[in-house]
Amino acid sequence: MTHKSLHDVHESIDPSTSNKRWRRIAAFFGPAYLVSVGYMDPGNWATDLAGGSQFGYTLIWVLLMSNLMALLLQSLSARLGIVLGRDLAQCNRETYPRSVNFILYILAEIAIAACDLAEVLGMAVGLNLLLGIPLLWGVCITLLDTILLLYLQRLGMRKMEAFIIALIAIISVCFMVEIFLAKPDMHEIARGFIPSLPNYTALYIAIGIIGATVMPHNLYLHSALVQTRKINRDDASIRRAIRLNVWDSVIALNAAFFVNAAILILAAAVFFKSGHTTVASLGDAHQLLAPLMGSKWASHLFAIALIAAGQSSTVTGTLAGQIVMEGYLRLRMNPWARRLLTRMLAIVPAVLTILFFGDGMVDEMLVFSQVLLSMQLAFAVIPLIHFVSDKKNMGLFVINKKTKFAGWLIAIVIVSLNLKLVYETALEWLHDTNSVAVKFLIISTEIGLFLLLIITFVYPLFLRKKQAESRIHNEVIMEELNTIHTSSFKKIALALDFSHKDKTVIKYALQFAQSDTEFVLIHVVESASAKLIGANSEDYEVREDKRMISEYVHFFERNQHKVKALLGYRNRSGEIARLVKESEADLLILGSHGHKAIKDFVLGETINRVRHLVTVPIFIAK
Repeated sequence: MTHKSLHDVHESIDPSTSNKRWRRIAAFFGPAYLVSVGYMDPGNWATDLAGGSQFGYTLIWVLLMSNLMALLLQSLSARLGIVLGRDLAQCNRETYPRSVNFILYILAEIAIAACDLAEVLGMAVGLNLLLGIPLLWGVCITLLDTILLLYLQRLGMRKMEAFIIALIAIISVCFMVEIFLAKPDMHEIARGFIPSLPNYTALYIAIGIIGATVMPHNLYLHSALVQTRKINRDDASIRRAIRLNVWDSVIALNAAFFVNAAILILAAAVFFKSGHTTVASLGDAHQLLAPLMGSKWASHLFAIALIAAGQSSTVTGTLAGQIVMEGYLRLRMNPWARRLLTRMLAIVPAVLTILFFGDGMVDEMLVFSQVLLSMQLAFAVIPLIHFVSDKKNMGLFVINKKTKFAGWLIAIVIVSLNLKLVYETALEWLHDTNSVAVKFLIISTEIGLFLLLIITFVYPLFLRKKQAESRIHNEVIMEELNTIHTSSFKKIALALDFSHKDKTVIKYALQFAQSDTEFVLIHVVESASAKLIGANSEDYEVREDKRMISEYVHFFERNQHKVKALLGYRNRSGEIARLVKESEADLLILGSHGHKAIKDFVLGETINRVRHLVTVPIFIAK
């Protein structure tokens, strides 16, 4: 069994199919746009607002530096996925011990839930500011975007990328208009690119900006998204794919830089200029924009951009969750179940906080989500640089010494700043609590994270784990292949529903059959009385089903096949599985109805349920 990253869309886009050169190039552009929304999600807005309102244009250079750091790390993540055909989670699984991987997986899931929390709160605040919807109801409304995401996934990666790009365009247009209305001082903006830190408070905000820049889930995400493009595995094609994905990252992350810079410039031009130097919350910014700028559209556009930022980020958060779960655990979940679980992990804390502490705690929740993200960042950045620096695996595409030095320097800066943030937050929590148990939990968590950080850095250097299943040419597997012995199916079970799909099921069954194969015809009666009293039912539907299955039996007998018919009652999936076991069939064939999304939920997913209940192979006839 192969374990492909985002298996349902893996290599689903083939740039080589287009006759025009510009279309072949354009086919590579898209993954970085999905990544870029993580750099402009609602969790980043507070630091931009605080920096602009307190220090004017002075800290624009910090945003630029943060963007350059993110650009390098995202480019390394894309390189990893293109060259190795593995995402970051898969590489971790193949390198670190099982116990370490499990902890890394839990931390990654916490980071994704924290990011989703920021998106939920951002959208809820946006709906509240724009439409006056209470925050509690706004949080609950965000649950509905599960349906939107399912629909986008059905349309394919290119449609999903187009949707995200459209939302990014909405955010950009909103802030372009805001900047036009604010009329910032262009000379002061230019001076803002000269590095300077007026005081310690400016340093603290700068740390917050840098610390909130690189999102850990984006590194997992980018290494998987680049694999949706199908490329040849020769050196020239790989080198070309890396180059085009670097350009994709440059364009997309510069768009994110524009949004963050626009928020800071807006805060500087409106709040700093008017003396409102304490604006840091989304609500305060929205309330003050209209009166200070003299246009109600200033507040409306701010809220619209906030909603678009929250909605765009939520799509990529779910994809990152799928990548992390499949990469670390090799566990696949239905998209709707994965999305619902991720969203509930964000909604429940938000709802409880608003219920018990009120709307005033929303900004504190946003800050808390950023702290949780900071805790996980080191455990994504350090392995990434290890992997792209490994010449044995990367071959010709290993990063050079200058890039390696820059990567480790960025890692040290980001990790140090985030550790400082986590440490200071822990001190604050210790100061605010008198509980010995809580203090012990905080201190032990800090120590545990520090030890895990050391292991994450040291293990790939000295204790590389050799996992047989991760090798491309595995001698053990080849030995097992040489011992395979084949035999024909002696008894084939057919799940029938008396629809046009039965023709396809019977056709494939006859292709699998040998002269001595016996067929077991299975049908589940689903009338109301059959579900209530089972085999004792004799209503019209039961009589008709018995007549129909007899016709099927006669067909097989006329063609000289051994056959028997079995009727099941009540639960469809459970009855099919029971009859397969009782008949001792060694193959089950079911027909696919092609239900999608809502139909799967309404009509049921028999195949998915049955495959977990039987031990024999299942063939799906389409």
